[in-house]
Amino acid sequence: MKKERKEDSFIKQPYYKGGDKAIQAFIASHLRYPASSLKNAVEGDVQIRYTINHKGEIIDTQIIGGLDDACNEEAVRVVRLLKFEVPKTPRKIKVLFHKNIRIHFRLPVAKPQPSQNSVSETKPPRQSFSYSMTAEVQKQKPAQGKTYSYTIKIN
Repeated sequence: MKKERKEDSFIKQPYYKGGDKAIQAFIASHLRYPASSLKNAVEGDVQIRYTINHKGEIIDTQIIGGLDDACNEEAVRVVRLLKFEVPKTPRKIKVLFHKNIRIHFRLPVAKPQPSQNSVSETKPPRQSFSYSMTAEVQKQKPAQGKTYSYTIKIN
């Protein structure tokens, strides 16, 4: 018969509150595309290995795969801002954890600027209709009833 282990005898991994989606949202909100990389149209991924201490802080970063220096520095800056939750370890052991993350640098999609001369390039014009009524009176034989004719002009 195997001896059952208590759950607190295992070392648990640190986690980011909110999970992977929260990490991605945090990175997206804090990441600034470097001006020099934007000018040179540098695009790609930076892969970083980082170390988490027993308090949940990032204490060391190492670039595994990078782009140019500006993108690498920006990725390291954002990773160092992360704060993890570390569950209690048995016997108060201070353990270092290592994780990898990939940060995406994608060139922003340029939105078309509205030109001041022509509005029709950005938005289709609203359609409007106007009409005018004219009555034609003809003196002919007296008709059996009154007739009307309408002319509609669309401008």
